[in-house]
Amino acid sequence: MRKSLKKIIAFALLFCSLQTSAQIFTSTANGLLKFKEQALVNSSSQQQLNKKANTITIDGNVKFQTMEGFGYALTGGSASLIDQLAPAQQKALLKEIFGKGPNDLGVSYIRISMGASDLDAHVFSYDDLPKGTTDSALINFSLSEDTLHLIPILKKVLAIQPGLKIMASPWSPPVWMKSNNGTMGGSLLKKYYASYANYFVKYIKAMKAKGISISSITMQNEPEHGGNNPSLLMNSEEQKEFLRDYLGPIFQKEKIKSEIVLFDHNADHPNYPINILDDAKAKSYAAATAFHLYLGKEDALSEVHQKHPDKKIYFTEQWTGAKGSFDGDLIWHLEHIVIGTIQNWSSLVLEWNLAANAKFEPHTPMGCTECKGAFTIQDQAINRNVSYYIIGQISKYIKPGAIRIQSSVNNESIKTTAFALPNGKKGLLVLNTSEQKEINLKEGLHQYHFTMPAQSASTIIWK
Repeated sequence: MRKSLKKIIAFALLFCSLQTSAQIFTSTANGLLKFKEQALVNSSSQQQLNKKANTITIDGNVKFQTMEGFGYALTGGSASLIDQLAPAQQKALLKEIFGKGPNDLGVSYIRISMGASDLDAHVFSYDDLPKGTTDSALINFSLSEDTLHLIPILKKVLAIQPGLKIMASPWSPPVWMKSNNGTMGGSLLKKYYASYANYFVKYIKAMKAKGISISSITMQNEPEHGGNNPSLLMNSEEQKEFLRDYLGPIFQKEKIKSEIVLFDHNADHPNYPINILDDAKAKSYAAATAFHLYLGKEDALSEVHQKHPDKKIYFTEQWTGAKGSFDGDLIWHLEHIVIGTIQNWSSLVLEWNLAANAKFEPHTPMGCTECKGAFTIQDQAINRNVSYYIIGQISKYIKPGAIRIQSSVNNESIKTTAFALPNGKKGLLVLNTSEQKEINLKEGLHQYHFTMPAQSASTIIWK
């Protein structure tokens, strides 16, 4: 009798574990579902699972990087558009983006520009001077331009999401520090390395005085691209020297805790950050390397990780454009920018850009004329574009502190990344790049079966 009772109890425990509740949230490339919640079917036996061809297997015992967040660039142009909305509409939009409710995106990390980016209405720095004059002591340093729209919006955002992390990236130093005395291209003159390092310190302290903590900085947005307005060319040796001999030491002296992040450019040149990290002193000041994917492939991120596994990897920018399609952009970005970079050690995924108007404005002269925002804001009308769903597919469900765990699949048209969540649950982002599929999900004693529509993404949460 006791042996029979033990068998009954064991079976009951197994049955309960198989019946653990789970949720699936799906978006399709044709835009019909868009975060629609569905129920999963529990598979009651191993035999049932074996009859299905497409199986995703999760192993929570194999762990990788801890996720820091997901979000967008909040450019000065985005802030100005949001700032023009009626108060009630603005409040509702900011809550939708940064709130933690079931209908909110839950954005947890944003990137802003130090001075103007190319998606500001005009070019500016924090120390602009009449032509022919200089200010090595930065006596004229001022955040005045940012106080018009960006800082007021940031304060409202932080009231909604106090734990928000903020990365700041410069597009160009003041032109008087540059070899060409212009807003586009040129290099940072060596005689101003110390002044420019102090420029970063002044910026972080000035923002802190406004109630805004800067979690991380990159030393230069796209340092190998001098054709944007504004922009600066900074090769790997220059960035290494600037970090090692100027920026790192002054951060240490001034007790600045903001992370210093390398590179912030395309994955075709992983040797750029590797060269810097190979210098022991420079490496001691660096926290991470940031990438974009306009050139190169996401496996370059793993190349940097393999050489320097003690330093983090971030993904900080990818645009969706005026000529792109919803279906093409949704599938490509989820495969390469979200799943692809996370599977190659990125702990951060940011898209470019949060908002633009119907004419893809504002932007600087020679700035991006086709950058589509996650939102189109025109007058008082707000439309949600594909980037809203790209980031939302993960930011709504996978929270900071989640740890990537092992996932594998037996079909190349299915892409996955899986997580152990801070609340004790498991999470899986799965992308079906092909036709409709029947899929089995296995994780220990948990066994589920579900159907994925053609060209769709699903985020699955289970206990």
